[in-house]
Amino acid sequence: MSAPIDLQATFIPNDGEFFRVKLALEIAIDEVVNEPGCIRFELTEANEDKLILTEQWASEEHLDIHTKGIAVQDLNESLSALLAEPVKLDRL
Repeated sequence: MSAPIDLQATFIPNDGEFFRVKLALEIAIDEVVNEPGCIRFELTEANEDKLILTEQWASEEHLDIHTKGIAVQDLNESLSALLAEPVKLDRL
């Protein structure tokens, strides 16, 4: 069995779009926390300049399924015009 995968995603909203970005993330969180292999998926920092989402997945396989899933597609579509720069995803 593989070790859990820890990630941190940073979202930088366009000026005036903080609340819309936060709402899109909250909707995604409600969906993703029920996905198989999701150990943690939560906003750990949220201010006008950036929002940070901390994730933990049981395995690389679970993460791969998540990244190809409908929740990620919907989130990317929701955020497409709301972010000042692409999402920064770091493995911890």
